[in-house]
Amino acid sequence: MTAANRLVALDILRGVAVLGITVANLPGFALPQAAYFSPLAAGGTTPADLTAWALTFVLIEGKMRGLFAALFGASLLLVVERADAAGQNGAAVHLRRMGVLYLIGAAHLYLLWYGDILHHYALVGVAALLFVHAPTRLLLLAAAAALLVATIGGVGLVGAAVAPATRAALEQSFGRPPPALLLSEIAALRGSLADGTAWRWRHDAGPLAGLFANGPETLGYMLLGMAGYRTGFITGAWPRRRYVLVAAAALPLGIAVEAALAARTAAQGFAVPAVVSASFALGPSVHAPMVLGYAALLLATLPGTRAGERLASLGRTALSNYLLSSGVLAATFYGWGLGQFAAWDRAEAYLVLPALWALLLTWPPAWLARFQYGPAEWLWRSTARGRLQPLRRLAP
Repeated sequence: MTAANRLVALDILRGVAVLGITVANLPGFALPQAAYFSPLAAGGTTPADLTAWALTFVLIEGKMRGLFAALFGASLLLVVERADAAGQNGAAVHLRRMGVLYLIGAAHLYLLWYGDILHHYALVGVAALLFVHAPTRLLLLAAAAALLVATIGGVGLVGAAVAPATRAALEQSFGRPPPALLLSEIAALRGSLADGTAWRWRHDAGPLAGLFANGPETLGYMLLGMAGYRTGFITGAWPRRRYVLVAAAALPLGIAVEAALAARTAAQGFAVPAVVSASFALGPSVHAPMVLGYAALLLATLPGTRAGERLASLGRTALSNYLLSSGVLAATFYGWGLGQFAAWDRAEAYLVLPALWALLLTWPPAWLARFQYGPAEWLWRSTARGRLQPLRRLAP
């Protein structure tokens, strides 16, 4: 897709999703892995730290990732349809893109961060290809079924958190890991790039484990995005009043439910069954309406505004900005950079966000004034097509 025929609504939503994902990802860079879900693992339990956790849980966690996955599904459908219309094999084009994206994501996973989503989207994107010719009703039914499977899997995880045979293993990921394991992780990530990579290689479950654990939920969001593209919802084609109604129906209820889950989790002392229940068993059924509500709110307010234009530029360089944000956070917290891993409380870590957001919002307009694609987008496109693509923007 060239800049001339991109859908601006998708770019605006993608830009917001990238900013939101940086909020969700930040604790994963600044603190040990278990602290991503439980403040008891690391990062402090002061009122400021718990407030930072609660706000992220209620407003961001799962929702921005879901929005990003929905946009991925919409873009998938757009790429395949346009490739077919141009006389190419749309499925083959998509599969080549997913192969390259998987390699980029795998490098990101082991070199920078265990929470990479690119390799995961590439794998789930192969499954989503099966639905490109499905009618809208089937897409919605399949999305609901996928989210139901995710919910059932989450219930099973709650059962594992209660069972004596598996409780200890889940405590390491969602509760209070043994002090020796925490110290080992801190030492590795405060060390060299090789130390951090070796730690991730030994301790992270790997790409396929994430596919089985989170694949159904991700597929559900992708199918919702494909349905949103077909109906015009996600491309900004609906009347503004309808977007306002969707946002008003979805967001207040979703936020209230998420706030109740956060309060329940804290009241139960961040016990592992409560943490897993809130994020995995109940999460998929609550996240999906909030994803739709966020999309509706943004499409009702941002298109045609200066802020919308800035966010669209960020969205057009979403892959580059996703990787750039990881690079900045890794350089801030890992040992090969400033070495601040596990040195800050959770609330303090969020102080880096304004500078990071300013960077992500500042460079894309200047870059896109000269070039057609972001640097990572150009690399992805050129590698998937097997030849270098024109990068510089032609003079008018």
